[in-house]
Amino acid sequence: MQPSEPRRRVVVGVDGSPSTYAALRWAAGYARLVGGVVEAIHSWDTPSAIGWAGPAIDPEFDLEQARERFTEALRSVFADDRPAHLVEYLVEGDPSEVLIRASQGADVLVVGSRGRGGFARAMLGSVSQRCAQHAACPVVVVRQEYDQRHQQP
Repeated sequence: MQPSEPRRRVVVGVDGSPSTYAALRWAAGYARLVGGVVEAIHSWDTPSAIGWAGPAIDPEFDLEQARERFTEALRSVFADDRPAHLVEYLVEGDPSEVLIRASQGADVLVVGSRGRGGFARAMLGSVSQRCAQHAACPVVVVRQEYDQRHQQP
């Protein structure tokens, strides 16, 4: 790779679920093979920001929970051996929309097959499905079974 060439972008969605641990490992391995940078993205919805009925939610609390979940996921996957070219993004918004936007200009978008979504996600369709249908680049959907280190009992 020539010094003036832009680095290849490998975008990966991280929500703290076992399948996104596998996706993060896959993305790091692929980026290493192609000389790219891993852009790890954790996004979250603040229910009050999108008009859900219910008790008022403190956006700062949501941000802090998202930051903790993201930090724990990265620590769990990489421990003290983070890839040299890992860039972290913490973004508020619908996870599938955030990842679809991030796919613009990326070489590949990597997502886990099943995330932490709840009932609302079931009604809207999964993040991985929406990304596969609408991303601006190829999408790799990684199953949890890819990574035996984070199997749930």
